Amino acid sequence: MTADAAEPEYFFVRRPVLAIVLSVAVTLLGVIAMLALPVNRYPQITPPAVQVTAVYPGASAQDVANSVAAPIEQQLAGLDGLLYYKSSNSSDGVMTLSVYFDISRNQDLAAVDVQNAIAVADPQLPASVRQNGITVTKANADILLVGTLTSTNPGDDAAFLTNYGKLYIENELKRLPGVGNASFFGSLDFSMLLSLDPERMAQLGITVEDVAAAVQEQNATKPGGRLGREPSPMGTQLTIPVSTSGQLTTAEQFGNIVVRAHDDGSLVHLKDIATVHLGSRAYDVVSRLNGKQTAAFAVYARPGANNLEVKNAVVVRLKELQQAFPAGVSWSLPFDTTPFITESIREVIVTLVEAMLLVTLVVFVFLQSWRATLIPVLAVPVSIVGTFVGLYALGFTINTLTLFGMVLAIGIVVDDAIVVIENTERIMSQERVSARVAVSRAMQQISGALIAIVLVLCAVFVPVAFVPGITGSMYRQFAVTIVISVVLSGLAALTLTPALCAILLKDSPDTEQHSRFFMWFNTRFTRLTTRYTAAANGVIHASRRWFAVLAVAAALLVVLFRHVPGGFIPSEDKGYFGVAVQLPDGASLQRTTATVQTIENMVRSDPAIANVIALPGLDLLTSSNQTNAATMFIALKPWDERTSANEQLDAVLQRANLKIFGLPEAIAFGFNLPEIPGLGTTSGLEMNLQQRSGGDIAAFGGQVQQFVVDAAKSAVDRPNGGVRTDVPQLFVTVDEDAARARGVGTSQVFSTLQTMLSTLYINDFTLYGRPYRVQAEAQAQFRQKPEDVGRFYVRSTANEMVPLSALVHSQMRGAPSILTRFNGFPSATITGAPKAGESSGQMLAAVESLMRDKYASQGIGFAYSGESYQERAASGQSGTVLVLSLALVFLVLAAQYESWSVPFAVLLGVPFGAFGAFLAVWLRGMPNDVYFQVGLFAVIGLAAKNAILIVEFATALRARGYTVGDAAVEAARERFRPILMTSFAFILGVAPLVFASGAGAASRHSLGTSVFFGMIGATLLGVFFIPLFFVTIRGLVEARPSPAARRAHDLILASRD
Repeated sequence: MTADAAEPEYFFVRRPVLAIVLSVAVTLLGVIAMLALPVNRYPQITPPAVQVTAVYPGASAQDVANSVAAPIEQQLAGLDGLLYYKSSNSSDGVMTLSVYFDISRNQDLAAVDVQNAIAVADPQLPASVRQNGITVTKANADILLVGTLTSTNPGDDAAFLTNYGKLYIENELKRLPGVGNASFFGSLDFSMLLSLDPERMAQLGITVEDVAAAVQEQNATKPGGRLGREPSPMGTQLTIPVSTSGQLTTAEQFGNIVVRAHDDGSLVHLKDIATVHLGSRAYDVVSRLNGKQTAAFAVYARPGANNLEVKNAVVVRLKELQQAFPAGVSWSLPFDTTPFITESIREVIVTLVEAMLLVTLVVFVFLQSWRATLIPVLAVPVSIVGTFVGLYALGFTINTLTLFGMVLAIGIVVDDAIVVIENTERIMSQERVSARVAVSRAMQQISGALIAIVLVLCAVFVPVAFVPGITGSMYRQFAVTIVISVVLSGLAALTLTPALCAILLKDSPDTEQHSRFFMWFNTRFTRLTTRYTAAANGVIHASRRWFAVLAVAAALLVVLFRHVPGGFIPSEDKGYFGVAVQLPDGASLQRTTATVQTIENMVRSDPAIANVIALPGLDLLTSSNQTNAATMFIALKPWDERTSANEQLDAVLQRANLKIFGLPEAIAFGFNLPEIPGLGTTSGLEMNLQQRSGGDIAAFGGQVQQFVVDAAKSAVDRPNGGVRTDVPQLFVTVDEDAARARGVGTSQVFSTLQTMLSTLYINDFTLYGRPYRVQAEAQAQFRQKPEDVGRFYVRSTANEMVPLSALVHSQMRGAPSILTRFNGFPSATITGAPKAGESSGQMLAAVESLMRDKYASQGIGFAYSGESYQERAASGQSGTVLVLSLALVFLVLAAQYESWSVPFAVLLGVPFGAFGAFLAVWLRGMPNDVYFQVGLFAVIGLAAKNAILIVEFATALRARGYTVGDAAVEAARERFRPILMTSFAFILGVAPLVFASGAGAASRHSLGTSVFFGMIGATLLGVFFIPLFFVTIRGLVEARPSPAARRAHDLILASRD
């Protein structure tokens, strides 16, 4: 081989050590960054939320909504970054208000804004609400772990276990790095309960006000001061602190409180009129594990924390604390969401490895040399591992989205190395020069194309990174990952790859190239190239016919775009699901627990289920405590133990619903929990019907119930929701005339009712170093029946004890047990899932159509929350971003080639990729969701890359004197091999996504289908049409005289005149 000695060598061919050192440095930094990055399934994309909790003891749901929720909500409008707010107001006097903000809002500042709004509303709130305190907390994402405490000792009941956990476990877990909150379910905190005997109190002439005053006086901290403090007489030698009995601590001490002292010296103690015992603040929620009572607690991760590290830290701390547990007490974590994170990320990493192996195989088959194959194998990891440096610098995490970006990047970044290698080997073969000379010449020819490819791919993804909201955050994970890897790949192709080509490529062909397989492959590929060249030439000469084909394909693409349903993110098998249980209105907690036991036995018989956690009394869907409701968390066995189709989540969930759906005593249904932690309560529909025209709440409840029936007939599977307006309640009214005649104030009547039938929070006592409540209530036997209301007494101004039966009238009526409000309007939350074969986008379109056609005229409005809100907020964004990406690609190409026409030849090939992607998802019955859209952006970039390889070469040939048609055909022939090599490398690299199984398979299917079939369409159709586009565009440009030619023509005409 000979070469021109005066020909300058490419810089990095002369400096290979520098190129290798730069690449090694990038790789090492990438490894360091990778080890330091947090690991989660998703990045921090949950909207910041603030939760407000207030208690109005003894109030009805309507009273809580009107007197507590409404004044506070009125002050929320206009808060910076506010998305929506919703409140739940229950008949146990509790209001829970959740305020959601845009993802860009700082949660700490949002909490301050909410606190300030509450301060403005404070004067309008009832006194008892202010006394109980209003709690404002930064809401955490969904539950990370559910743990339990159990005991083999019969005497260790749930109250003991809960309080032990609150004393010795809860705060220990809260202090762990990354833990946002840890709390036990229910309100079983210690409380000194004063169970009053109203009949005995009446006999002694004692009222609830007397009891409260006595407790407040005698259970109080009373500082004693000091003896000998200054100023003191000269010679004082000692200063002695004086202490007093202060707060009481035992039931015996409280029982000895003097409620009344008679003139004869006799005393009435609290124990004479009440039973005093250490109990629990409220018996509202029961915790059960696999059919047995337990004390359950939830652990929430702090936003942005590494969930895997948080789980490990919790396990380590619990093991340490276990050493001091009482005998027989043990802990477990029966509900753990982290295995899905671990398994889904593991599956993506396996896909990465498979993609790398398949890409290597394709490269080896085409290059037919282990030396040449080694070059991209060494260059690609530099781009992929180096990407972690960029992710670390930008504050990203290792999650499924960034790893998906790397899977796509493997097929993309290998292209740059292949282009350099293939062009170098072509020059070595055709021009018979050494590898060093060939790679120098190759870099002169293709450096511009490499830069153009990098710029085009960046141009495709850069606009994606600026989309707002959750969808934009998800786009950004992909976009930034791919852009960083593509830029590093471009730099590697300009530095490391030329150096490795000069070192590894031999000046004579390897003997491997003469193997029987490669001889057969080369022969067939040469024939294929010849046929392709002839076909491409035929397309150019039959342009009208093929433009007609193009028009048909474009029309089909429009049809597919309209018919492929929209979606947000696919529903995954996360290894767990929830069950909601609803008994008839007014059902007791004991009755609910009995029904839960029946459901437990039903679902635990399924071999795919590992653990069942039940929480009777907790209504997850309304975020309230209801005696007739229960929530259950069902944990499935690990994925490797349930490999068959009937052991996957959808099948298990369907079997569970078939078992529990027909229960005569309750409505129960299983549901998939949200795909994004903290984004609503269920996966699927979350729609809030609003009573915007005012009116009767019962009429609104009827409208909601009819909507549920209508929704079930459309695209919603088993919709659930409603306003329970007929819950049995006892309405008590005071006879004002009788009360005044007997010298009794109405406030006395209501205070007595609230104390006896609810609880009166008097003050606190200290136990184990913590403050707990002192509460008064009537003994259980005096608050069982409606007529018991008349057995309570108040004292008149004449010191007579007057029974309430003489002052009040009572009547059983139906009333709401819980009222929800959304954005300030009375509301009802409707949940459900798409019917089989329907997408979430089709479901939303169906309920919106139903609202417009039937319910809008009835004064009913609606608003979405949770995943439904985000899906609707994202609708239409992808089209806008797609247009911006194409526009930016056009501008980059125009600047690169200093031409307004060349970009059209490149971009006209993009629709073929989109056609392949849309056709594939339509045939597979999949929606146009976020993962599909990201894949579509990747296809656009790669389709443009293929076009650039042909157009760049054709433009150079045209400049050397080739005709437009010959330049296009020759460029197509020369670039056919590298285009197929790079395209099939990408296609096979993403093939594992298409055929994925296990955790996170649904999202991999969505992404893989779009890029796999999109690139097949872009490659198989694009290679034939791109030469035609080049000839057509270039022909139109060259047929039009240039400005200089037109000026010369005008001068000639002028000279003739």
